Amino acid sequence: MFDLGPATVEMARLVDGVRDTHLDRPTPCDDWTVRELLAHIHQFTSVFADSARKRPIQPPDGLVDDWRAVIPARLADLAAGWREASAWDGQVSAGGIEMPAADNAIVAIEELTVHAWDLARATDQDLLVEDWTLDRVEQFFALFSPDATPDEGPFGPVATAPDGADRFDRILARTGRDPRWT
Repeated sequence: MFDLGPATVEMARLVDGVRDTHLDRPTPCDDWTVRELLAHIHQFTSVFADSARKRPIQPPDGLVDDWRAVIPARLADLAAGWREASAWDGQVSAGGIEMPAADNAIVAIEELTVHAWDLARATDQDLLVEDWTLDRVEQFFALFSPDATPDEGPFGPVATAPDGADRFDRILARTGRDPRWT
């Protein structure tokens, strides 16, 4: 077990920093605008909160009008759900793939961390990521792409990290993101 709370609080802080003028900006995610990234964040927070409570998965479609209130509430719900011991037991489904619940939490922390970076970059905000969170994201790679080649990661081609890249930049490159994206 680990606490998803710090990652959800950081994501909520970033969501709070999004201005209307940011919504049509590009993001490091393939062809997504900030608006589309926020819709994805709303979707996956709902899915992972439902997974924690073993409820039927019913992801929302699109970005709701009151996203500034809804997304932080769903983030808090996600963290609360995974604080329950029962969240870590049994099997759940994520993206149509059955997996142990504990592995689903690893996917959740990876999504929270990587998409927080996407949102921070696209909206000119700073991101705070703790080392233990990076440990969990690296665990994601070990679980879901153990046979990946140096050129191919779990999401497709790996990007090149700059010389002297820090740990987080190397992780971002493994997801196919250019850590220098602006």
